[in-house]
Parts: sequence; structure tokens; C-alpha cells
Amino acid sequence: QVQLVESGGGLVQAGGSLRLSCAASGRTFSSYAMGWFRQAPGKEREFVGRIRWSDGRTIYADSVKGRFTISRDIAKNTVYLQMNSLKPKDTAVYYCAADRTDWILRTSSGDYDYWGQGTQVTVSS
Repeated sequence: QVQLVESGGGLVQAGGSLRLSCAASGRTFSSYAMGWFRQAPGKEREFVGRIRWSDGRTIYADSVKGRFTISRDIAKNTVYLQMNSLKPKDTAVYYCAADRTDWILRTSSGDYDYWGQGTQVTVSS
């Protein structure tokens, strides 16, 4: 059974930083890709970025490019989302997700097979 557990959310002032973690368990993820999504109140779930487990290649949404960085620690089976220069509009519940297909250009939430429970990020102005 695949489990994804996010952590690291919290309250931060605008301009600050947070690092989210997603601990994955239940199988070998070397052929997977991992994505980060976010959902603000009253809005649809939005793609943030994605990393291919095998080679670490990443893609990002334009809204976070240059501010957010996704990385992975193979030994720990953990994916990270480093968020810098945070803005109030980044406030949302952040979810990590696993995709059994590791093509890099998959940004729809429907492409993902497993989801974590989410972690709240609140950026105050």
C-alpha cells in the first residue's frame, strides 16, 4: 500500500521560506514521478511542480518558477518542496502525489495515482 505523508507546513510571513517534505513508502519509486499540487479555498487544485524519481528532472508552474525548488532524497524515499520568497497568494493546502508514469510533462491531477493528506501553508502579508 503506497503511503505519502507530507509535513513542514505552517504560518510564515511574506518573503519567508518553508520546506515541505513528502515521505513515500509502500513500494519502490524509481520508475515514478512525484508531483506537488496546491489548493486554496474555493479554488481548483493547481499544479505546482513535478520531479522524475529516476533522474531528478523537474518542471514547475510559471507561478512558482524561480521561487520553488523540488528535490528528492533517494535513500530516504522523500521528496522536498523548498519554497522561497513566499507570497500571500501561495496560501493553500499543499499535496504531494505519485504518478506511476514518469513522463515529465504530466501536470493534471488526474494523471496521479496516489495522494498524501495535505499540509497547510499560510503566508501572511
